[in-house]
Amino acid sequence: MSRRTSRPRGTAAPRITSASPCPCGLPAVYGECCGRFHSCGAAAPTCEALMRSRYAAFVVQDAAYLLRTWHPETRPPGVDFDPGMRWVRLEILDTTEGSAFHSTGTVTFRAHYTDDGRPDSLHEKSRFVRHEGAWVYTTGVFVD
Repeated sequence: MSRRTSRPRGTAAPRITSASPCPCGLPAVYGECCGRFHSCGAAAPTCEALMRSRYAAFVVQDAAYLLRTWHPETRPPGVDFDPGMRWVRLEILDTTEGSAFHSTGTVTFRAHYTDDGRPDSLHEKSRFVRHEGAWVYTTGVFVD
């Protein structure tokens, strides 16, 4: 996801523990799913897994992970979290390539959120490449 976001003053990121359901939508707990990528315990094996873990990083407001998994040529200097925005659900709509056997891949997704309580969604086709052996996000094109 390419959207830059920042947290409102006085509000905290949602409290997600290693035993919480993973925000990425897979039927696993956060610590065994995206949390293991966020903590540097493992690298995402596919571009879809990276997309899911980046979405979860937006949910838990893990700017360091987002920057670490962004290609150095397209990486912004920082990530801020949007006031009033809360990510609520991820839908993976399509993937191309992006497996252990590929060097590039795309993931088309819809990320649902509320902005100051109003529901909305972000529909994007994200591009990923392998950089120094790991999947990284390069660019995204908004769909719709």
